[in-house]
Amino acid sequence: MKIGVYGGAFNPPHLGHITAARAVSGLLKLDKLLIIPTGHPPHKILPPGSPTPEQRLEMTRLAMEQTGLGDKAEVLDLELRREGSSYTADTLACLKEKYPEDELWLLMGTDMFLTFHTWHEPERILASAGIAAFGRTEADTEELFSIQRDFLCRRHPQARIFTLSIPGVVDVSSTELRERLARGEGGGLLAPAVYGYILREKLYGTAADLKNLPLEQLRPVALSCLNHRRIPHVLGTEQEAVRLAERWGADADKARRAALLHDCTKKLNLPEQLALAERFQVPLDEMERREIKLLHAKTGAGVAEAVFGTDGEITDAIRWHTTGRGNMTLLEKVIYLADYIEPNRDFPGVEELRRACYEDLDAGLLLGLEMTIGEMEGRNAPIHPKTLEARDALKGQRE
Repeated sequence: MKIGVYGGAFNPPHLGHITAARAVSGLLKLDKLLIIPTGHPPHKILPPGSPTPEQRLEMTRLAMEQTGLGDKAEVLDLELRREGSSYTADTLACLKEKYPEDELWLLMGTDMFLTFHTWHEPERILASAGIAAFGRTEADTEELFSIQRDFLCRRHPQARIFTLSIPGVVDVSSTELRERLARGEGGGLLAPAVYGYILREKLYGTAADLKNLPLEQLRPVALSCLNHRRIPHVLGTEQEAVRLAERWGADADKARRAALLHDCTKKLNLPEQLALAERFQVPLDEMERREIKLLHAKTGAGVAEAVFGTDGEITDAIRWHTTGRGNMTLLEKVIYLADYIEPNRDFPGVEELRRACYEDLDAGLLLGLEMTIGEMEGRNAPIHPKTLEARDALKGQRE
């Protein structure tokens, strides 16, 4: 197996890191890419006010989820757990023990490659891994790369060195990016979820008011709360919620905000969800305490209100988006159905349900509820009383 090792301060991880990781992985035909945030880099001191190691780790995870490499990319806390300076030679020695039969390649940018001979124990590094150095274009780097390649190969005859150019890599200084973020700029140089995390945690001098976020900031902040596989669903739900709101006269801005936040606690496990419910004094019934699929709607509503300052209408739309309830408001119906029929959904009957929702909203809602109840009955699973209440209320209105 061919394994790439990509280390860095990632303070913060930006689009340049993402595009480089994706491109080098493809060009080298890597089977696996290990991304390792440095703990205490010996060649530079992290500036005052830098994020904690845990925050850099989370930002790196959020960023590398956007490489499109899926399970091939893995972010490790190997150096963050180690005390003292984070020497690459020690990191590679640990990885060599874990992957003794595999081929390791250490990935690095131009500046790192040109100063590699000054690193701690470069001979140990070259004994453990090949070097894959990348620059933006051949014209920018090849002359310098060739000089350094020749120098290193003369000094270390066993060295395996591969240099490549990656046109289109976003070229941005992390120092400059931190300064721009403090001025309220630079979000476009980050993956949306990373930018949202920075705003949510108030990193790098940002000072977003989470209870009064404009839509262009609420969206990345909401995405930062999600497992990356859920991002297309939430964005699809936002798109569908606006269409339904405009079709049936609901408030489109409130529909957007409810859709973006409706799954904001979905990735949390059951104990974490229950802790949130206790923290925000969210009332729960026995079924909701056991069923995480039901619970996330209630804790999501609690977080939306307490953290993001949503009004009662938006909060309730989030609260009832999974079970529904009797006599739902227009916005509650819109969010329940947008979550059900957003463009990424694909299940038997979804096209019929979509058509019904745009022909008669209540007919669509009744059909959706009956489909849910039928599915639960087919699996001998318990049905929440509020779902039955919602169906029965609609039936009564239509008789």
